[in-house]
Amino acid sequence: MPSLLYRTLDRLIVGAPGRGRGSWITRWTYAHRGLHGPDRPENSLVAFAAAVDAGLGIECDIQRSSDGQAMIFHDWELDRLTVRTGSFGLHTADMLQKVQYRGREYGIARLAELLEMVAGRVPILIEIKSRPGFDVGASCAAVREALAGYAGDHAVMSFDPRVARWYRRHAPDTLVGLVMREDEVGYTTKAWQRHLALWLARPDFLAYHVAALPNPMVTDLRARGLPILTWTVDGSEAQSIALQHADAVIAEGAGLAGIPT
Repeated sequence: MPSLLYRTLDRLIVGAPGRGRGSWITRWTYAHRGLHGPDRPENSLVAFAAAVDAGLGIECDIQRSSDGQAMIFHDWELDRLTVRTGSFGLHTADMLQKVQYRGREYGIARLAELLEMVAGRVPILIEIKSRPGFDVGASCAAVREALAGYAGDHAVMSFDPRVARWYRRHAPDTLVGLVMREDEVGYTTKAWQRHLALWLARPDFLAYHVAALPNPMVTDLRARGLPILTWTVDGSEAQSIALQHADAVIAEGAGLAGIPT
């Protein structure tokens, strides 16, 4: 009975009004956190510029500054990548722009800076970070503000299904996706959690962990027309799985080798 219920809910999700938008999303390969490497920190403007030059779409991560600005950074703490330590969200946008990446003379960029630089030349996937107890709606609003007037192809996505719900209510023209993984690190380790997240989000696309492919749920959703992206493709084995079981790839390093752009 649970399997029948899940399949019924999944059919309603794929058939919901507005699904099928954004056909551009499956036509690109996306550089995970930009085309980063030893000389280009992840999620930095130089990594994004390199991705544009290579003809790759861009995937980036969004954290929110203490004064409510959408900033491009993955971690909740500054320690791993920058010369500073401590919580990201305790600092203003102006301060974060001055926090230098290790060994570099530039700091953390605003989403608005990335949009100005890209100017529609390649599509952008914007992942909004969230965790339990976090006011993710405020981050959604900050991203919406940065995107105001931006005409280039873009989509917003998150592990948190509340992000897609927020955009359906407050920015319904924005393409929205749900990010999923199934291992012990993820938010959706159990089948009921995955289907509940799908039902809450009703996404325009899925971005699914490549280590969890293939699986019957994703195969069925893809067959019914829901675009499937997969991440993070970082080698030949993952690339082979991705090209068989997904419609577009979010990749880095060796995972980008040989994929047409």
